[in-house]
Amino acid sequence: MTAELIEGARVILDDRIEVASVRIEGGRITGIDVARDGARVIPAKGRILAPAFVDVHGDAFERQLQPRPGVMVPVEAAMLESDRQLAANGIATAYHALSLSWEPGLRSVEVGWQVVAALERLSPRLTTDNRIQLRWETFYPEAEPLIAHVLQSHARPSLAFNDHTTSSLLHPDVALHDRPFDHVEDYPVTDITSDRFRDKMGDRAKRSQISTDAYIDLLSRVWSRRPEVPPQIERIAALARQHGAPMLSHDDSQVETRDWYRAMGATVAEFPMHERVFLAAREAGDPIVLGAPNAMRGGSHLGSPGAAEMIARGLCDILASDYFYPAMLGAMVRLHADRVAPLPALWKLVSVNPARAMGLTDRGRIAAGQRADLLLLDWPEGQCPAPLRTWVAGRAGYSALPLQLQPEVVLS
Repeated sequence: MTAELIEGARVILDDRIEVASVRIEGGRITGIDVARDGARVIPAKGRILAPAFVDVHGDAFERQLQPRPGVMVPVEAAMLESDRQLAANGIATAYHALSLSWEPGLRSVEVGWQVVAALERLSPRLTTDNRIQLRWETFYPEAEPLIAHVLQSHARPSLAFNDHTTSSLLHPDVALHDRPFDHVEDYPVTDITSDRFRDKMGDRAKRSQISTDAYIDLLSRVWSRRPEVPPQIERIAALARQHGAPMLSHDDSQVETRDWYRAMGATVAEFPMHERVFLAAREAGDPIVLGAPNAMRGGSHLGSPGAAEMIARGLCDILASDYFYPAMLGAMVRLHADRVAPLPALWKLVSVNPARAMGLTDRGRIAAGQRADLLLLDWPEGQCPAPLRTWVAGRAGYSALPLQLQPEVVLS
């Protein structure tokens, strides 16, 4: 592979931004401000060069799988399109948040198997480092064969414990962010025969391609399994520990919930829903993940704590794309404009911090020896930035370079 020298960009380093040249060869960064030494030069004066994004939780691929409610498209086509979108948005490492639920349709284990098989077949053709977050609905033990397969055969996936079953049955008098620990005996359950509950389940039924009545009946049967859930979680957690997979718990509302999952090895707090959980996670040293759309929009659409506030308070370590790939860059723009923190500190939220949380020590920084996962940006002062090129392990994963920035061959 011919060496490249990205010359004269403003480079986001660990603790500063400085004009520098970055040399890459053999998929690695081989030096900063070193000699051209026969490398192809990419003139990048006036541009920003940053570590490419590491996305620990993204489910926007679901929109490619099901672009309209009930309308599924071929899985390989959907995953190829998702891969291209990732690269075009500067994401070099992506954990697809693959829901493994008792719901039929889009979030079913059957579709999960199809996505996993498609990623296996497409692997040589994919641009980005496509990985899997096993987003397991804890009321569905039938997902275990797929979980075991992915843990054994894929580049180190992650496992996220989700309990949307319990939260969906929460009594309306209790705010979602105040719901008790999922496994308490006297959990406040709603009236599933009410019109309000039927309306709430309508969209989920459409996603599952069944009637609302059928969806509520299925949910009721799944809920009857509740006593079996804690030992199921403990068994799956043990399997993940055996394979060294990082684990996350999702939407924790109580300190008891965070403590319970941490004790099983789920040391990453994903989208905590109450300040008390943030504080408990920080005290325990747990990485805290929030959604980049939250930061980009200036608040959560669910009423959870605002990302900008949590970042300013030192209570957020990672921003994930969640449901919108462009939000990782968009969050950097909004947080930088609002002066929440200096840009090098903000960039760690989308690069080195998520990489470390997933055990990936070879990426997330611009430094000699690191993987050449890089993002070149056109970012005029006061304007919206645009990705010009994404490198994934030194390969050109995406390029929209104008003619004047195309590589030039330099012989010495």
